[in-house]
Amino acid sequence: MAHIVIVGGGVAGLTAAYRLRQRQPEIRLTVVDQAPELGGKLRSATLADLPVEAGAEAFLSRDPAVPQLAADLGLQVVHPSGAPAAIALKGRLHPIPAGTLVGVPGDLAALAGLAKATPEPVTHGPLLAPGADISVGELVRARFGGEVVDRLVDPMLGGVYAGRADQLSLAVTLPTLAAAARRCDTLVGAVRLALGTPTGPATGLAAGAGSPTAAARPVFGTIVGGMTALVQALAEASGAELRLGLPVRELARTPTGWRLVIGSTRSPEVIEADGVVLALPARPAARLLHEYCPAAADEIGVLDYASVALVSLAFPGIQMPEMSGFLVPASEGYATKAVTFIDRKWPHLAAPDLSLVRASLGRYGDERVLQRPDGELVDLVRGELADLLGRELPVPVDAYVRRWGGALPQYTPGHLDRVRRARAALDGDPTISLAGAGYDGVGIPACVRSGTAAAEHLTLH
Repeated sequence: MAHIVIVGGGVAGLTAAYRLRQRQPEIRLTVVDQAPELGGKLRSATLADLPVEAGAEAFLSRDPAVPQLAADLGLQVVHPSGAPAAIALKGRLHPIPAGTLVGVPGDLAALAGLAKATPEPVTHGPLLAPGADISVGELVRARFGGEVVDRLVDPMLGGVYAGRADQLSLAVTLPTLAAAARRCDTLVGAVRLALGTPTGPATGLAAGAGSPTAAARPVFGTIVGGMTALVQALAEASGAELRLGLPVRELARTPTGWRLVIGSTRSPEVIEADGVVLALPARPAARLLHEYCPAAADEIGVLDYASVALVSLAFPGIQMPEMSGFLVPASEGYATKAVTFIDRKWPHLAAPDLSLVRASLGRYGDERVLQRPDGELVDLVRGELADLLGRELPVPVDAYVRRWGGALPQYTPGHLDRVRRARAALDGDPTISLAGAGYDGVGIPACVRSGTAAAEHLTLH
């Protein structure tokens, strides 16, 4: 009986285990993770005895990867209310303009009162050469000017990646826009083309947006019972042995397979395997690969990560604005970068006489605020939220703080080429594969696809 070890118990690793079980029902599977709980960045919690998400709260439902997986596992998907979102600027909450793709506008007239866009310069030929990659900020600044980046694109990307538009790869973070920019001579035209694209690559960003069928479907979804329900269902369906709270310290090729050393330095344990899926962040994966394949390790080891904190608050006896939440540009000077009105966005989580709010803090390169104690973060968010809303807020009846150190990959231009080279260096060995957000994009659909591809790559005899 073949034995596969999956290093990493996040959604990518668990999907790989599930897909391997489907392919080979008799296979032996072991999932090893240094965390005491499964799920990676998927983690449900409680706030005032109500379920909330302490990690990723939603997935792009227009990408079929997660809805199909949920259906296969017997889970129910629920969609948000459709309440609008806003941008906080100069003491006001401005609705996010329609026809934008992660803040990049397809109609400059829609930006009136929000950001001044410069007229697009004349370009002869496509905006982006085949195979080329630049930062999102570089492209948008050159076409529309700095205000569009600072007031729209940067806060949008900050909410998803905790990164900055001027550093994040266009090809990874906005793949449909990158593809359209290789065909269009204006950015407005590229945005419109991208919004009309019926399918997208692994990251799923804007996948399906604008097509007649997709337009009738909600953009986002979540799992009834919380994201932890997805984690538990995948683990159970995989039938894998779970080894939690145990770091993987060494990985070595043997004549018949792989040798992994797990656990503490005082009481290490050796596991023999026929195949391995590395579904953990890029830097620890690079450390494990260094002896076996230094070329792959060097390519993925350069990926950096941002840390974030999520602060959830339950306020008694007040009503929040009729919107799903808002984003806060870094230029506004607040530590809070995104706010979700949980019960406004997700009606199935509404509770009488309570308003549930979740705030995100932490931007790449400026993470000092995350060093504050939990109580200070709660007070900081409450004070900034009151200032942003222009109203006094009562003391919350409950609060929950979750810190995610090194949570979000920072894809610089050229990331996809680095990953391709890393996988090419490993391609001669069909008993090892890479999976996860560090390679194929953030978002649950991207991780599901990545885990599926990693399982399909393994060929055992």
